[in-house]
Amino acid sequence: MSALYRLAATIAARKGTDPETSWTAKLLAKGPEKCAEKFGEEAIEAIIEAVRGDKARLTAEAADVLYHLLVMLAAREVSLADIEAELERREGTSGLAEKASR
Repeated sequence: MSALYRLAATIAARKGTDPETSWTAKLLAKGPEKCAEKFGEEAIEAIIEAVRGDKARLTAEAADVLYHLLVMLAAREVSLADIEAELERREGTSGLAEKASR
């Protein structure tokens, strides 16, 4: 099992637990909108580090982005398997063609 799947499983296990004992539970208890807001904040921080060119800081921020993306997805009952299925559906399709089909 990959680190992303282990993280997703940990996030799922925290759902509904005491928000006083878990950052993940606290985020999830605040609802999908707050989870999305936090994801956006982390994405902006990653963008800033990408522009600055600091590989170590970008790596750390990218890890934060992935964590908060998984929390946001969990808040809306979207799994990594759902995302993988969508990526597999798109595999072999030109990005331009896929974008035009939407």
